[in-house]
Amino acid sequence: MSHENVEIVRAALDAADRGDWDAMLGDAAPSFEMDLSRAVGPLHGVYGLDQVRAMLEDFAASWESLRFEPNELIAAGEHVVVAWTMHARGRDGVEVPSRVTWVWTVRDRAIVRATMYQERQDALKATGLPE
Repeated sequence: MSHENVEIVRAALDAADRGDWDAMLGDAAPSFEMDLSRAVGPLHGVYGLDQVRAMLEDFAASWESLRFEPNELIAAGEHVVVAWTMHARGRDGVEVPSRVTWVWTVRDRAIVRATMYQERQDALKATGLPE
């Protein structure tokens, strides 16, 4: 199941990188939540499935370009830990790289939660993996 969960998350990440929010959320459960409560910046809080698409569209629209580069995907039971770099270019041409780690939770082939962590070790700890 862990390998299958990794592939589900990888497909969602590929869709996000294309800006295809419908495909990104295609395997999301109706109860899906995106947890940005640990975020530093304007997007902060927990978003339900009905809120995520609009939030992502608004976020992407604020940048000239946006690209997500997964650096590492680690299977941990129902969780997939994803360390990634977001490459954003502002309207004034300034490049803004951001490195965070997400924990995606997949149950019965449906993504139920995506939680952002500022530090990789915090994400690993949340899944019970050694830092």
